[in-house]
Amino acid sequence: MNSRHMPSRKSAAAGARSRGRPPGSDPVLSRDRVLDVAVRLVEKLGVDGLSMRKLAAELGVDSMSLYNHVANKDALLDGIAERLVLSIEIPERTGDLRNDLMALANAFRAAAVRRPQAVSLLLTRELRSFAGGLASAEAALAILAEAGLDPDKAVHAFRTAFAFLVGTVLREVSVGPTFSGQNLGDLAHRRAELESAGMPFVAAASPHLAVIDHMVEFDFGLSLLIAGLENYVSGGGSRRI
Repeated sequence: MNSRHMPSRKSAAAGARSRGRPPGSDPVLSRDRVLDVAVRLVEKLGVDGLSMRKLAAELGVDSMSLYNHVANKDALLDGIAERLVLSIEIPERTGDLRNDLMALANAFRAAAVRRPQAVSLLLTRELRSFAGGLASAEAALAILAEAGLDPDKAVHAFRTAFAFLVGTVLREVSVGPTFSGQNLGDLAHRRAELESAGMPFVAAASPHLAVIDHMVEFDFGLSLLIAGLENYVSGGGSRRI
């Protein structure tokens, strides 16, 4: 056979390395790059829309190569959740319960609204990194301990606040007003219907149910939550709430 038509060892090795990878793709992968692209896909497609196959296609690699960096899809989702938590900028504590909780809650919200589709993962995933994944929990529990709560009560308070924070962000990205406020005539008609149906309080509130300001609602709910906690702490934990 003519040697001019025989592939060189170099070209044969390059062909072997590229087998299973789309032409022109970048072969360099890392866990950070995998997670960066996975986060973008979650924000574009939602958590349910993410798959290892779609992630591999977005990265331009064979799906099997992903398993060198994440063990499986569960590990991938854990990594995305941890990315979100690590993006929270933990504020310095001042020693004032209200100010410190407000600052930490707003830091959480600021990070969460940047990645709203990934927020639901915080309710379902285990944060495995003790160095980073639990930093916000450490900050919250420290504030509650300084306020005088025992560890068990601090955990109850932390989980209550955490559920509020995640819930308000999820509502912000997926829920609108109860009634439409665009058509005032329709709103007046709806109010009359509610009154005739024996729902006077819903009818009276209907103009407010027709609009929603997520930041105002967040601040109001957070203030209410902290006021309840302050009341509990000032009563030495003896009051039933």
